[in-house]
Amino acid sequence: MDENIFDKINEVDLKKTMETSYIDYAMSVIAARALPDVRDGLKPVQRRIMYAMIELNNGPDKPHRKCARIVGDTMGKYHPHGDSSIYGALVNLAQDWSTRYPLVDGHGNFGSVDGDGAAAMRYTEARLSKISIEMLRDIKKDTVDFIPNFDETEKEPVVLPSRFPNLLVNGTSGIAVGMATNIPPHNLREVIDGVVKIIDNYEIDKETEIEELLKIIKGPDFPTGAEILGTSGIEQAYRTGRGKIRVRAVSNIEPMENGKNRIVVTELPYMVNKAKLIEKISELHRDKRVDGITDLRDETSREGMRICIELRRDVNPNIVLNQLYKHTQLQDTFGVIMLALVNNEPVVMNLLQMLQYYLKHQEEVVTRRTQYDLNKAEERAHIVEGLLIALDNIDEVIQLIRASKTAAEAKEKLMERFSLSEPQANSIVEMRLRALTGLEREKLENEYAELKKVIEEYRAILADRKVLLGVVKKEIIEIRDKYGDDRRTSIGYDEFDISMEDLIPNENTVITMTKLGYIKRMSVDNFKSQHRGGKGIKGMQTIDDDYIENMLMTTTHHYIMFFTNKGRMYRLKVYQIPECGRTARGTAIINLIQLMPEEKITAVITLRDYDENKYLFMATKKGIVKKTSIMEYANIRKSGLQAINLRDDDDLIEVKVTDNTKDIFLVTKHGQCIRFDENDVRTTGRVSMGVIGMNLSYDDEVVAMQLNTQGTHMLIVSEYGMGKRTDIDEFTVQHRGGKGIKCYKITEKTGNVVAAKAVNEDTEVMIINTEGIIIQLMVSEVSVLGRITSGVKMIEMDSENKEVVVASMTRVRETIPEEVENGLIEEDEIK
Repeated sequence: MDENIFDKINEVDLKKTMETSYIDYAMSVIAARALPDVRDGLKPVQRRIMYAMIELNNGPDKPHRKCARIVGDTMGKYHPHGDSSIYGALVNLAQDWSTRYPLVDGHGNFGSVDGDGAAAMRYTEARLSKISIEMLRDIKKDTVDFIPNFDETEKEPVVLPSRFPNLLVNGTSGIAVGMATNIPPHNLREVIDGVVKIIDNYEIDKETEIEELLKIIKGPDFPTGAEILGTSGIEQAYRTGRGKIRVRAVSNIEPMENGKNRIVVTELPYMVNKAKLIEKISELHRDKRVDGITDLRDETSREGMRICIELRRDVNPNIVLNQLYKHTQLQDTFGVIMLALVNNEPVVMNLLQMLQYYLKHQEEVVTRRTQYDLNKAEERAHIVEGLLIALDNIDEVIQLIRASKTAAEAKEKLMERFSLSEPQANSIVEMRLRALTGLEREKLENEYAELKKVIEEYRAILADRKVLLGVVKKEIIEIRDKYGDDRRTSIGYDEFDISMEDLIPNENTVITMTKLGYIKRMSVDNFKSQHRGGKGIKGMQTIDDDYIENMLMTTTHHYIMFFTNKGRMYRLKVYQIPECGRTARGTAIINLIQLMPEEKITAVITLRDYDENKYLFMATKKGIVKKTSIMEYANIRKSGLQAINLRDDDDLIEVKVTDNTKDIFLVTKHGQCIRFDENDVRTTGRVSMGVIGMNLSYDDEVVAMQLNTQGTHMLIVSEYGMGKRTDIDEFTVQHRGGKGIKCYKITEKTGNVVAAKAVNEDTEVMIINTEGIIIQLMVSEVSVLGRITSGVKMIEMDSENKEVVVASMTRVRETIPEEVENGLIEEDEIK
């Protein structure tokens, strides 16, 4: 054994060595692997892939190339790491469910939302997508710095020009050492509008506030859609750089023919594996943690995602859905950490800082590009100047060149004689004879004039920051208009986020609800007033045997209360009902409130707030009335509240808010009406049955209840579109329990009474028939007639098809009366 071997051993402190080595490794991971640059939003591997592809001439206008070739070029020239890591990054850039605006256009099997991996790189092909060209635009014009690659045989860019804010637009995630980043994707239009806002503010010498950006950039916009719950998490993330955003799948509860229901999921939260989600739901059902599922199918196709969960007839679908939200990734949390490299240092930034750093990068890119273009233009102008001097003295130039022995001598003589520079003399010596034609001279003169103009523009851009930012703004708006699209992720309401209501404008709205339980909210702008007797307009695309049964006018901040055939009551805020177009069917009510099996909505009212001096006055179709203090209905559970006890053959038809000073009108389908003082009805408890309000004849039933304070005339409409107004003073006050008096003359032409409203001269009403046709008209157009008359035509009906009848009528207002705004009278009094 060699005795000198121990002389070659160096003793080192293991602790210090490990510390030094680990810090070096950590810094390498942080700065050169896991974190994106704030300027282009790319990690080194992604940047190198894109640069290698543009160097391969693998743009969107060229054929796809084998991914193995792209990976090989990237690895051999710029990224000396494993091919699997490069291919993994390439695949991610091409998946439209992972990247909001894919930077790579993949061809072949690039995996699926079920978590399937991509095919091997020898099978797949790729090229740059159209939008990725904007990431690389002007890279050859000295817009960014280049550094030597790992073996100093090539040059690679430090950062890409990134002509759109890719860091926010596509987001990113990465785990470094001791830190991580998780930036969600955003909508291109919104983010660019945010950048434009900062530029606009600079032009008027104003500092941009983060509140201005929060109004423009609504929140993340995930490629898979879904719904974000509330805005508090978004706002916290945008203000501090960190926050938690709750994301929920988009699902619908669909009634089925046999009385069962099914939950249909059409959009999943970002990065949720569909196959694992279905497996988890199946496991919950098997372990009896979620009860009531009878079938679970994945019906996803090219038309879109669709997971179908069929339920037993006796279970409440809302309860099952809430259990799935709790136990599966149908509801997920996205933890935002807006961390990126600024000057190669990791920094957590808020939304404003990110956009400011990006804008600073764009200023530098446009400045360097303009300087490059200016230098090129000045060089060319210098050459053209020399050529024009030569053409002005062409005979002397030819003589000088002919007299010279060599080209070098000719150049020297030209430089000496005409005070030219070496490049000018070079271009004259190399000038072709065709330049002597008049046309060529004219072209040179035009080129020189154009170059002088361009040089002036470039100098103006470089001399004034506002002009420079104007160029950035113009170019970024072009990208927005070319590649921008609509939001995929909606911002929903979070019941625990009390700030949500403040963000919702208080505006007039129309609520419609169909016989089969589809509800929707529409703006008043959808309708315009017509003359009576018109055909109306299509109000809704209904399914077979469905028609609008309830229609009411309210505001977005009111409560809407639902009363059912089983005497239960549910409550929502109006803004929680999804807004739809005029012809859309709407959402099944079972999606919004937890109705029991075989329970149906029979009466709907709106309410601004609760007042202990107010009462709920209810009427049933069998003539039973009931009055209960409104405070007994203030605390309503999600599962509803018992509002009235009903007989098996009775239904609640209308509910009003009263204050012990009103007269009550009950109108029946056979044209009878009774008017009595509400004090005739004593106040009873919440679960009482009530007392007799009207004594009905055989086969008659109550169709409407109105208050004397709601108008000066009673407007009555019949099945076949006839109607009339009668002065309410013609109805004398009686005691409750009587048969009432005749209020409408029923004939074969009119059909039975279907609706009655107390109205004023300036009231507008909407009438809808069972085919979904709506007409809006002024009450002043309807004749004032006596009690025992049939009236005039209100809406044109199909005289041959007696199955189509008037379904309902509601009152319309263009403005919210002051007394309602101030809470002096109830909304319901003027409905």
